[in-house]
Amino acid sequence: MYPYINIGPVHLGTFGLLLWLAAVVATVVLHKNFSRYGVDGDALSVVAFVVISGVIGAKTWHELQNLTELKLALRQIALPGWRHPLEVASGFLHWFQAGFAWFGGMLAGIAMLMWQGRAVRFKGTAEGTLGKPVGAVRMLDLAAPAAAVGYGVGRIGCLLSGDGDYGKNTTLPWGVHMAPDALVPPNPPGALVQPTPVYELLFSLALAWWLWKKSQSSPSVGVITGQYLLLSGIGRFLVEFVRINPPLYWGLTNAQVAALGSVIAGALLIAVARAKNVQWSPQLASDPVS
Repeated sequence: MYPYINIGPVHLGTFGLLLWLAAVVATVVLHKNFSRYGVDGDALSVVAFVVISGVIGAKTWHELQNLTELKLALRQIALPGWRHPLEVASGFLHWFQAGFAWFGGMLAGIAMLMWQGRAVRFKGTAEGTLGKPVGAVRMLDLAAPAAAVGYGVGRIGCLLSGDGDYGKNTTLPWGVHMAPDALVPPNPPGALVQPTPVYELLFSLALAWWLWKKSQSSPSVGVITGQYLLLSGIGRFLVEFVRINPPLYWGLTNAQVAALGSVIAGALLIAVARAKNVQWSPQLASDPVS
């Protein structure tokens, strides 16, 4: 694990660096989707707001699952007695750099995208004019491939920092060593464990490709978002079998229960979208990256 990169006096956290890289690649994918659908929107601004809300949502969801740990962390940050503001800020940043829940980030990101769908518009028929707003569900469809890619890249930040790389012991040749301070039972010191973030990266790239190609057939509005929720939920459910998160409900981990919710929501959205059969407007433009 490489939680930090030291370049002279500069101390960079790899999780933050990979989060930045995830935002960059997501912005590129979203910009290309805007271009092929004739959308006049700033992909960078959209991704920036989604990343901020997603990080806050992921951290909030994680902490709500561990209220006892949250209380202990906040007490340690705000120790009794006078402390220099920089010490307090440093303690807060140390607490905030680890512990994020995928489902909370996804919910917050979805909410932010739907809100932004009211402001982003299609290009007008005349040069320099704007058409109708994209709309909440269309915005989710547009962002689905970018979200898949960004999530996969961001998970590598978890791998490098040691946060979330809690796979089961393995003798596979691609097993990885955990950071000493990230080892949790039943992984003994020096154990090789499953590199679950790598699995999620590969699955996310395949999912992004699938969503990008399926959108070329101009499916009903909402189908692409439904497929993202359904397939990403399946991926997250399966990867939990090689992680060591404790089962909480009916022998399933908290993430698996949330993933099942995502699968059900996705299946329902696909059914509703196909029943309503709302078509895209304007029609899908030529694909500049195919």
